[in-house]
Amino acid sequence: MLNPTQIAFFREYGYLVLPGLADQTFCRQLIADAQAALAAHSGEIEYEADTRYPGAPASRDAEGGMTARRLLQAYARSPQLAQWATGPQLAAPLISLLGEGAALSQAHHNCMMTKQPQYSTATGWHRDSRYWQFARADLVSAWLALGNETVENGCLWVIPGTHKLTLHEGQLDDEQFLKKDHPDNQNLLKQAVAVPLQQGDVLLFHSQLFHAAGNNQTQQTKFSLVFTYHAADNPPVPGSRSARLPDIPLTLN
Repeated sequence: MLNPTQIAFFREYGYLVLPGLADQTFCRQLIADAQAALAAHSGEIEYEADTRYPGAPASRDAEGGMTARRLLQAYARSPQLAQWATGPQLAAPLISLLGEGAALSQAHHNCMMTKQPQYSTATGWHRDSRYWQFARADLVSAWLALGNETVENGCLWVIPGTHKLTLHEGQLDDEQFLKKDHPDNQNLLKQAVAVPLQQGDVLLFHSQLFHAAGNNQTQQTKFSLVFTYHAADNPPVPGSRSARLPDIPLTLN
């Protein structure tokens, strides 16, 4: 379980790094499994062209269009992924933050991120809860670094404390990304910090925390595993996209 200092840090800044939560053998095996899935194009995969982000290939038929971005539905892909997503190594810190009855949402994140060289796109400043529909915008994501994550290969950046911040609509574009050129955003952007991770580290971050990621400027694909969780009293809105798949309860056993 998290200690009071860790809980206080997360409440104040909206994120927390847990070093070495997964061992290196486990991480290497998940990378090998992901590489095999990519080679076979098995399961549901989001490609860079699907994102429509600035700099992404225009279509799957364009040059680089079949560059994978995410292997979707990770929980259902293998027993190893399911065990990690709901097992005690993550359940303990998440229950510390969300309380008993916390559950995995299969509808959001639930994926292996694959930031590949050359055609991978940067991700602008956003909050993950922008399109999620829960009783409250109060969820926690757990990001596992399967290899070392650095500024050079596109690690996450965060703006600490912005999970508690109320913005006016003019600060966001139509896709709910922060406008970099808006005067009211300049001070926020100056507060951004990179969150480099070592293989096996986990980053917990609030669904309302503004975060971004750069391009992968190296020659090796960066693999990360991310799942999202909510409290028992914060269910998805019935009939919404957030409720399209059943939740999975966390246990400490």
